[in-house]
Amino acid sequence: MTGRTGTRPARASAPEYQGALGSLSVNASLPEVLDEALRGVRAAERSGDLHEVARCRLAVAEACRRLGRTDEADQAWKASFRAARTAGHEGAMAWALWSGGTLARQRGAFRLAYRLLKLASEAGERGGDVVARGYSLAGLAETGRIQGDYEAVARLHEQLLTEARRRGEARHTVWALEGIAQMHRNTGRFDEALALFEEAAETASRAEDRRGWAWALRGIADVVSVRDGDVERALALLSRAEDACREIRLRGALAYNHKMRGNVLYRAGRYEQAREQYARALGEFRAMDEPRGTALAYLGLVKAEARLGGDAAGTVAGLTALRTSLERIGLLHARELVDGAAAELGVGPLPEPSADGPATDGPALPDVGAEALRAADPKELRTADPEAPGTPDPGGPR
Repeated sequence: MTGRTGTRPARASAPEYQGALGSLSVNASLPEVLDEALRGVRAAERSGDLHEVARCRLAVAEACRRLGRTDEADQAWKASFRAARTAGHEGAMAWALWSGGTLARQRGAFRLAYRLLKLASEAGERGGDVVARGYSLAGLAETGRIQGDYEAVARLHEQLLTEARRRGEARHTVWALEGIAQMHRNTGRFDEALALFEEAAETASRAEDRRGWAWALRGIADVVSVRDGDVERALALLSRAEDACREIRLRGALAYNHKMRGNVLYRAGRYEQAREQYARALGEFRAMDEPRGTALAYLGLVKAEARLGGDAAGTVAGLTALRTSLERIGLLHARELVDGAAAELGVGPLPEPSADGPATDGPALPDVGAEALRAADPKELRTADPEAPGTPDPGGPR
């Protein structure tokens, strides 16, 4: 399913850093990126170069998003789009829309994420920016995958992986491998998931992509914990990934690392330690305005507290409220996830919401998402010459 096609060594790059910022490494610390980008904005504004303003504002938006400064990220991508639109540059508009769509997904606004990423893919196509187009398609695929609609996005993940391998794009290859691995893991195909996570880690390591490597180690840790019960190996892998996250200042990845550490400890019956990790992750997600991570960390916290003798009525109330929150975010597997936790803890079935209670936010995969995924087609990525010097890497959207 994921056979190699024309692989060759490649070093990961960060094509979201453009113009005067193009020399920044994919592993540059985010505070460094933000400082450089703000200096670039000021210089571009003084010179009146709106295209460069858009490029530098894009880097500001991405640094702020990954640092968890979501309000600043929202302002920055919109400023990037305005500058690009005034300059009449479709490619720069595509990049700004991609950044806005990625931020929307991070904040749990899936409808908005689909709309912005679809617009980004269209702008990238119109502007002939194959990299922005590739990022946007990857963003659509990841949005559908996070919602749990694997049937809708599995083929797109596979197509993007094939294109990434054909073009020798290491960072995008890592992203696609991890996405496919996560779908395997979530559907119980642990051997397939582990093989792909390990391939992603190896590819990221060879390409010097610390971010992709850290995410891959987290995936490996999850699988060896749930499949093999190998707690110490899983914790050691998470510690190595945490070092990489701290090195680059990846706040979101670090919070998910802490949540996974909680999962590993919970599976091992070390509930007190698990509770500490879930509470830590919960605080980190809340500080970043990351509703999906917040909900998942809270789920772990409720389960750990129940195992430590928490009141059954409080557990039911917490799980019931959490189910509503997850369904409102738009996660297809929310009911199965929370009802499974209730059954595990012996407090199910949970009460259904009252007729006058808070309504969930419509269908989990809205029409705009289904339309965007139907329209997503990576064939345009084949129009660019993979041998062309300086061809950037349309890697994953983290």
